[in-house]
Formats: sequence, structure tokens, C-alpha cells
Amino acid sequence: MSARIERVAWGGWPNCYRLSNGDVELIATSDVGPRILHYAYAGGPNLLLELRDQFGASGEREFRPRGGHRLWTAPEVFPRTYEADNAAVEAQVQASILTLTAPVESCGVRKQMRIRLAHVGPAVQVVHRIENALAWPISVSAWALTMMAPGGVGITAFPPRVTHPEVLPPTHPLVMWAFSDLSDPRWTFTRKYMILRQDPAIPEPTKLGHFNEKTWGAYLLGSHVFIKRYDAIPGAPYPDFGACYETFANGTTLELETLGPLTSLEPGAALEHTESWSLHRDVSLGSFTDKAIDEAILPLV
Repeated sequence: MSARIERVAWGGWPNCYRLSNGDVELIATSDVGPRILHYAYAGGPNLLLELRDQFGASGEREFRPRGGHRLWTAPEVFPRTYEADNAAVEAQVQASILTLTAPVESCGVRKQMRIRLAHVGPAVQVVHRIENALAWPISVSAWALTMMAPGGVGITAFPPRVTHPEVLPPTHPLVMWAFSDLSDPRWTFTRKYMILRQDPAIPEPTKLGHFNEKTWGAYLLGSHVFIKRYDAIPGAPYPDFGACYETFANGTTLELETLGPLTSLEPGAALEHTESWSLHRDVSLGSFTDKAIDEAILPLV
């Protein structure tokens, strides 16, 4: 079965699009957004967060997280980052590609997602596009945030580890926020990996960021794993003290976030930021050690 796209009603929104190939399915809506709201094996559980009390609505004056996957602009500033993406978007279907284009926001940018599902298997490509619709240049970064269903564990890798004095200069930043707490029991650090557990019993937010040229984030929920990958550019200017990857958790969700480099956009110019997604099942991770992650998760990346 090849990939196909069909218009469906879902989550209370009448104008959604299901991309399916018999192996996995992905659902995005054109009633608000652009937003991807569902990604799962056919007939299986959604790995993305569903904030059902916010489903089916549109036209709100303030930003609504809703769950799923969204596109923001970085650096994080108010009100530009928190522009309410609550209006209908234009949907175009071309073969196995769904393109969702939002109207120009009040801050002067237009956001777009191009979503391509492989004809077989779980692979998805998501191209995030930000266009400058203003009459003057702006400096922005694409910020792709995926909100995961609760109860899982986020894993990301540090750049390759070597010994002292083999490499003497620092290799990458580890970025903290004012609310970051390294004693928080949700964090685990190994030599090669940074691990964050989503715990519904701990409502306080926590967040860290870092840089890795071969950026990837994995989310383990039961025996299912969601992975997103992105090739960062060494030496390019990234927001948040040089972070191309950030992870955030509170009592509701855990977010896997990638960021593109800060880009100066002339009027009418646009930038693109591409993530590659995949799903995996029947994954067993007995412990959160380098050896266990190397064996269970790394081959999937």
C-alpha cells in the first residue's frame, strides 16, 4: 500500500487530513495551525499529547498549546513567539505531500509545514518554513516543538565523547534556564546521554538545551519509541546560547524541540528547517545506561 492522504473529521475539527500507508498514520488539521496532532502505528496509540479540552475549537485570541507538533519562532519573546495559531490554514495535497500554510501573523511572519509520509514504513519528513512578510529584515530561528503523550522518557545524545587530553577545547554548550534544576529527580545524566522523565506527579517545569551536529531526540513510552532527527550546522549562530536541541517537561507533557540557526530574512525571504521522524515498537530498554541505550535506541536513530 502506498501513502495516501484523505480529508477526515477528527478531534472535533471537520477539516483534518490523514496521511497513511498501512503501517503508520499521521493526522494534521487545517482548522487551526499548522498543527500535527496524531502520529501512531495503524490502530495504535497516539505518541503525541492530546489536550482534548482544547480540541475542536478555533478563533481564540490567545495561544493554545492543544498538544501535538507546532512551529514557533525563536528566540522566545512575547508576543511574537506566542502568536495565536488559531485560524484556519490553507491545505494543499500533492501526491504524498500535505502542505499547510498559515495566514500572515500580526508579527509579520507566515508559517508553513510540508509533511511527507513514506510509501512504506514509519518515516515522515516535516519541512518547517518561515517567511518574512514585513517590509524590513528580521532575524529569526525556526523552532519545532513536539509535545509527547505523558508517562514516557526523553533521551538525547551528547556529541561524541573523547578523553582528556585528546581534545582540550570545549565541544558544546549545555544550556540552563532560570527554572532548570539539575537535582530534579526527573533528570538522569550518563557519559553519552541526557535523559528526562515525564512525571505527571511533578508539575514544576524543567528544561535544558545543548548542541549536537547530529541532533536527535527519542521518546520512549512503554515499548514504543518516537524519534526526530535534524542535522545542525557547526559554527552557525543558534539561539539560546547556541542550542540546536532543547527538552522541556512539566506535569502534562514532555517536549522534544529542535531549533534552526538564527537567520536574517529580507522582506519576502524565507527559511526552512527539516526534521525526520520515525516510530518504532517492541523496544525494550532495561536500564538507562550508556550500554542499554547504545543497544536499544541508537540503532533506531
